[in-house]
Amino acid sequence: MLPGKVAIITGGTRGIGFATVRKFLDNGATVILFGSKEESVQKALTILKQENPNYQVIGMQPDITDLGAVERSFADIKNRFGKIDILVNNAGVSSSTSLYNYDEYEFENIINLNLKAVFNCSKVAAKYMKENGGGVILNTSSMVSIYGQAAGCGYPASKFAVNGLTKSLARELGRDHIRVNAVAPGVIHTDMVDSLSEEMIRPIVASIPLGRMGEPEDIANAFLFLASDLASFITGAILSVDGAGMS
Repeated sequence: MLPGKVAIITGGTRGIGFATVRKFLDNGATVILFGSKEESVQKALTILKQENPNYQVIGMQPDITDLGAVERSFADIKNRFGKIDILVNNAGVSSSTSLYNYDEYEFENIINLNLKAVFNCSKVAAKYMKENGGGVILNTSSMVSIYGQAAGCGYPASKFAVNGLTKSLARELGRDHIRVNAVAPGVIHTDMVDSLSEEMIRPIVASIPLGRMGEPEDIANAFLFLASDLASFITGAILSVDGAGMS
């Protein structure tokens, strides 16, 4: 579904991001996966190359909260591969800290990675996509961007903002043939969700009509569809992939 496409996937070393990297590779894309640590990037690359030595994949570790670092990394990618077709802004961090215990540094960290990094990567990618005649920007939102959550207010606040950025960029960049969409996962079996307390997870899972957590591949499938030409007239959408949980 993505033959010849060049895709950047942030937060690509585990969970939803890693599943999306694998899904894109299986569908013919060249993938540049971003991670925060060299060891996690190398581990992900080793696993992928063991699975399929023919995968066209490399890894990088830029600080995506730093616009200059993003500009340098994306320029390197453009110089090496000639274009950037797809950007998946997946890197993020969650929180379940009570407002009474929240400090400004934790809040700032969440906003920087979950929102500022999305802005930075989208801004730079859009320039190259426009030069190439178009492209696709995809963002990882969350069901809590719609419903909120009982603690850790910085996380849903950042994802509400990602939704607004997604819809606004879709309107602004459409004239340049750049589609911008977001996927809002429900409860997905990832390290991030596993870090939440059983008290938070149990009632949420119990409310899901399909009777299970989602798997990272469920979200990867949604990203694959939105990145492909099958979604050529879809932009500005926030696609919920949550088993109708909390709907």
